[in-house]
Parts: sequence; structure tokens; C-alpha cells
Amino acid sequence: MACSLRKAITVCSVFQKNYSSIVAVASNAIRLTYNSTYVPQYLETESSISYENCKPGGVMFSRQFGSSRESETLSWGVSSDVVLLGKLESALRNHNLEEAWETYKDFKRLYGFPDPFLVDKLLTELSYSSDSRWLKRACNMVGSILKEKREMLRTELMTKLCLSLARAQMPVQASSILRLMLDKGNLPPIDMLGMIIFHMVKTDTGMIVSSNILIEIYGSSQQLTTKKSTCTELNKHNTLLFNLVLDACARFGSSSKGHQIIELMAQVGVTADAHTISIISLIHEMNGMRDELKKFKKHIDQVSVPLVSCYQQFYESLLCLHFKFNDIDAASDLVQDIYGFQVSHHEQGNETQPPKPCLVAIGSDNLRTGLKLRIFPHSLSRDSVFNVGRNQVLVMYKNGKLVLSNRALAKLIIQYKRGGRINDLSKLLCRIQKKGSVESSRMCSDVVAACICMGWLEIAHDILDDLDSAGNPLDASSYVSLLTAYCNNNKLREAEALLKQLRKSGVINVSDPLLAPASMCELENESKNKLKELGSLAKGELAYHIVEEMRAEENEASFMMHDLNFSIYFFMKAHMVEDAVRAYRKMQAMKIHPTVSTFMNLLNGYSSLGMYREITILWGDIKRNMGSRKNLNTRDLYEFLLLNFLRGGYFHRVMEVIGLMKENGMYLDKWVYRREFLKYHNGLYLRIKVSDAKNDVQTQRIEHVRHFRKWVGLD
Repeated sequence: MACSLRKAITVCSVFQKNYSSIVAVASNAIRLTYNSTYVPQYLETESSISYENCKPGGVMFSRQFGSSRESETLSWGVSSDVVLLGKLESALRNHNLEEAWETYKDFKRLYGFPDPFLVDKLLTELSYSSDSRWLKRACNMVGSILKEKREMLRTELMTKLCLSLARAQMPVQASSILRLMLDKGNLPPIDMLGMIIFHMVKTDTGMIVSSNILIEIYGSSQQLTTKKSTCTELNKHNTLLFNLVLDACARFGSSSKGHQIIELMAQVGVTADAHTISIISLIHEMNGMRDELKKFKKHIDQVSVPLVSCYQQFYESLLCLHFKFNDIDAASDLVQDIYGFQVSHHEQGNETQPPKPCLVAIGSDNLRTGLKLRIFPHSLSRDSVFNVGRNQVLVMYKNGKLVLSNRALAKLIIQYKRGGRINDLSKLLCRIQKKGSVESSRMCSDVVAACICMGWLEIAHDILDDLDSAGNPLDASSYVSLLTAYCNNNKLREAEALLKQLRKSGVINVSDPLLAPASMCELENESKNKLKELGSLAKGELAYHIVEEMRAEENEASFMMHDLNFSIYFFMKAHMVEDAVRAYRKMQAMKIHPTVSTFMNLLNGYSSLGMYREITILWGDIKRNMGSRKNLNTRDLYEFLLLNFLRGGYFHRVMEVIGLMKENGMYLDKWVYRREFLKYHNGLYLRIKVSDAKNDVQTQRIEHVRHFRKWVGLD
């Protein structure tokens, strides 16, 4: 492992120009915010370590020399510091960490830090350990060096330690090292940083600190967006870095943080590839942002057939949102596009032009004023580590093609049936069957078989008639199944009408004696085997999904909730606060329960306009809804409230939210809150005592500020 790390660091020693400038700007921003002597509380300094008395037989030093830095001469004429240095070097050479650590502590207590070479070697040995105990001691060393000799910490050393901490699933400590490096104006080479982030985002806590670090690195350098020469042609590693964090946000359900990362990509000019778009699809689905996702479709529809599987998640998310918004027409159009995707690309042949990157509006359709996300749908990294297809239940990838799942088909059937639009369902099936694929023909038969299984015989009959009229009749087995079902339900009149229709069309052999009206009752036993052969998978699974979807079917209030949420999002993005509040009041009047998206859309709008007082008023509504709806207790919502209360100076609310997050076992990234406090309230009440307060309100405010300062480690 040591050799591989050294090779990686050697290869990555040269920073990309744009990455270096981003780090420089972010570092300057952090220096303005942080005291240079600040050591994160995650890094315990060695002054907090209790040193045990030396045992008999070892190297003995009395306590009275603990603060002396002058070399003591032993009886045989060799100075004690030379002996300790030799012992330390020997222990390191033999990889004896226990002895090396104890010798280092003794030497530092008596003489300060050893030679930089030995410090480097000890830190390296500790960093290469997979034992969390040694890694924590390495962090202790870093904290000690930061307080006394910051110049001894080299970027390569801290990179080794940071990577080892990330691999050992110690993301908080790894994030502290990264932030200290950023404070010094240095970060690991960007592909090495990608390796660190890759290991950090495997846990929920790692996702939180990784996303915050990414925002600190790139968010502090937003002025770079005005320098086109700096932000154009960002390399693939930047995209990979953002993909790692975006994917973690989607995996751990942090959709609001994910949306923040998407906007950051647009601000700094990072190009989104196929994997990025798939992850963005998941995040937009979680946030209910259908119109935002629809903006990508015209670009994705133009990708080549080999890339179709990469966009399975995109079509899945878009179809899911169409169903959530009760837009059956949009869902029907998308289904046609899915089945016609490969056919249209095959017809185009090699006439397509070379792919080029394009721009997609984020939040606003006006590309001149809104954010623009640069996407390259045809780009796909071969060394990708993502598996975005984990939430797909509506669109499947089979035999090199995208097809609908039985669950998606069940949703279509139910919505068409509920709207009394069976004729439109038949038209959709006809269009799909005209594509000529085996999957499309089988789907039509499956729908008819499922309707028969559900007892919807008239619907099955109507679909068969519509397909026959359109010149796309199904095979005889579907008609025999319907005849059998009519006989089972003693509907002989309907059976005879169907039989006459079949005689005219010639679909089945009219000379078959079993099909004579007098033999209709015998038809049941004779055709059971035929019915059993009729796609048992479709008849069973599709009918099962129809029943399940009918049980879990959303009501009109749920559909209206999605519409109102998007209205609030749109109005707040346009700074039309009164219209957004009006939509929120309409939701309350209709007794529709607000969701996390409802409150996040309102909070984002208020925050962008600095309306912190309105946020405190909205906090009352949020708490009332939390009492009856536990799904509102999300980390995204609490964190956003905490940051805005902090910016607005509502420290009573700040401590209230901190208490709620602790009760729910949520990790709090104190570094972020400390930075916000120093940015907006540096020096607040430092020279005012509680006894100097003019009234009870100011007394409480001073106490809350002091409690917060103590909590983040400022006092």
C-alpha cells in the first residue's frame, strides 16, 4: 500500500491550473474567516495526553527536567537527546510503532520536536496503519505541530494521513485535515482528492462533511465564474469529484444538499456527463422538480444507442414524476419515446453530427439571467465507480432495449381506467405495437390478459376491438381467453357477440366445434390449458401490480400537493414571494399536508432575499406539522434552518434547532457553523457582560451567544 500511495502522490504532484486557482481563492476566504491558530477540536493536541512515568530499566528522566530543552549527558558521556533520537530512528526502521510513539513523546516532552525527517517518518508510519488508534495519534501529532511549528506539516504528509483516515471510515478527522490544508492554501492533487472523497462518502456523516468541503472549496471561489479563461474546459476529475458527492446525496436522501451541489456545478462551470445527469434525475425526482428534469430530455434523446442504458434512471425518474403529477398524457408520450428510441436512432444511421456540449437552464428558462449547467450527454467515463440504477422499478433494460416494467404498465392502466379513457390506452398500445419489437407485441397481450384476470372483461373486449380496427389484431390466444372468461361468468350473450366478430375477421378457426354456441359451456374446460399458457408472468405479475397500485393509489389532494409545491418553487425562484405564500395558504386551506419540499422551497426563497424574520415565523408552522408528521424531521431541513437563524442572529432559535438535531442523533458539522458565525457576527458581545445587559431580552441573547461560542469551540 505504501508503494501505491507514493506512486499516486508522485503522479498527482502537478495541480491543474483551474483547480489551483480555486484552491487559492477558497484558502483566502477561509483565512479571512478563521484564526490561524485555531486547531479543530477533532484533533486532540498532545498536551492533553497524560504521559506515564518511565518504568524501571528504561530511559529514566525525573519530572524536574520535564521543561528543560538542554541536552543531558549520561554517565558514559552520551547526551540523552542523541540516545532518544537513535532509539526513535531504530524503532521506525523496525516499524515498531509502540516503541516509536513512546520515544517520540519522551523526546518532545524534554526537547520539543525531533528532526523534521523523523517527524515525517513517524507521521508516515502512523498514516499507513489500518488501526484507528494509531490514526488518532497521528491526528494528535498534527494538532500539536499546528500549535507550535506549522511549517513542519508538508502537503504530502497530510495527504497520506487524510487518505488513510478516509479509508478507515473516519470522515470527520479526514475532513479536519482537508480543511487545515485548505487553510494553508494547499490541497491534495485533484485525483487524489477524489480518492479521499470516494472513501469518505461511504457513510452518511462522510457525505455531510464531503459536500460541505466541496462547497467550501468551490463556493468560496464563485468570482471565478466571471473569468471564462479560468473556468472553461474543466477536466474530467472535477466532474468525477462532483459525481461522488452528488451520488452520496442521492443515496442518503439529502436531496436539498444535492440540489445545492447542482447549482454549484453551474456556478463554477463543471461539465455534467452521463452519470451526472442520471444522479441529477434522482435528485430532481426526490424534490418533485419535473419541469427541471424535462429540460434535459431533448438533449438525451439524441444520444447514441450504446448509451441508452446509462439513461435508464433518467427515463425512470421522469416517468415517475409524470405519474406523481397525474399527467397521463405526458406519461403516454414518454412511453412512446422509450419504445421508439432505438428505432429512430437506427433509421438515422451515421447521419448524426458529432456530439457537442450544451447548456441547460437551472431554475430559470432565461439563459441570459439564470444559472446554466454545461452538460455533455455523450460523455461517459470508463473508470466510473457509480451504480445509479438501484432505484429503477418503472423502466427496465432488457436485451439491449428500454422497456416498461409491469408496475409502470399497471399505473398506466389504472390512470386510463380512472379517467374513462380506455380508447386512448388502446391507441397507445397500437402505437407501441407498430414499433415491431417482440416486447411491444407481448405488452399488448399482457394488458389484455391482466384485464381479463382482474374481471374487466368489457375493457379487454374494447382493447381487442380497437387493436383489430387499427389493423393490429392480437393472436387467437387472447380472444380464446376472453371467450373463456365470458363463459366462466355466464355471459353467453357477450360470448356469442365476440364469436360472431371473430367469424367475420377470421382471427380463429370458425369450423372448430368447440366454438359453436351449443358448446360454449364445454369451452371452459377445453381452453384452460390455453389460458394457462397465455403469459402466466404477465397475467400474474401485472394483475398483482394493478391490485397493489390500486391500494396505494394517490388521491387528488396528493396530486395537487405536487403541483402546489412546484408553484411555490417557481414563485420563490422568481422572487414572487406573495404568490408563493398564496400557494402555501391554498395548500393549508385545502388541508393538504405540506412536505419537506414545501418548506424547503419557502425557506430557500426567504433566505435568498434575507427575510430571516419570515423564516422564524415559518418555523412555527414547521414545528406544528412536526408534531403529527415525523417525516419532516430531516437533517436537510434542520441544517438550513440552523444556518439561516445563525445568519439572522436568532441565537435562541439556533440553540433550539441544535438541541432537536442532537435529540434525533444527527451529525452537526461545527466547522460550518463556526465559519458562518465568524462571517456574520465576529466579535459579537465579546466585551459585554451579562451584568451590562439593558433588559432581560438582551441578557438571554448574550447567554445564547456564549453557549453557541462554547459549543463550536470559540471559547
